[in-house]
Amino acid sequence: MASSKGWFNLEAASSVIPDNQFFEGDSAFSFLGLTRTQRLYGFVGCLVTGFILSIIGSALLFIGLLGSFALLYVLGTIISLVGTGFLIGFFKQLKLMFKPVRVLATIIFLGSIVLVFVGAFVIGSDLLCILFVIIEYLAYTWYTLSYIPYARTAVLKMVGMS
Repeated sequence: MASSKGWFNLEAASSVIPDNQFFEGDSAFSFLGLTRTQRLYGFVGCLVTGFILSIIGSALLFIGLLGSFALLYVLGTIISLVGTGFLIGFFKQLKLMFKPVRVLATIIFLGSIVLVFVGAFVIGSDLLCILFVIIEYLAYTWYTLSYIPYARTAVLKMVGMS
């Protein structure tokens, strides 16, 4: 069948993509017996779902529903982050998040998630929520760049800080 061929068929690519490179055997979902392809679909599904929830939440902010914005935006962010469990497992993700090279970005990222709730439900400020979302986005970007060799150095050079 044509559906088993092409670049979506990761099972056939096992000789090209080592099993331990992205799809660790200790994945949080390995007990479900998911195939490599199913795990990739789970990851992409979480990523897309998280993105859609964050976009809907952002739209709600512009029509004045601050609490709904905070809930949907943060839920979208968390679902996107949980999706990595399909690839590398939750425990490995937590270990990687708190390595010295990215611990500061992780703390700022997680703290800004909490601050979005504080801005929405305690303070009730649209501007603070937007500020915390921007900080969250920048921290997550910095965190992500730590996985790409020399990416942080290149970004610092581009903005003239190195």
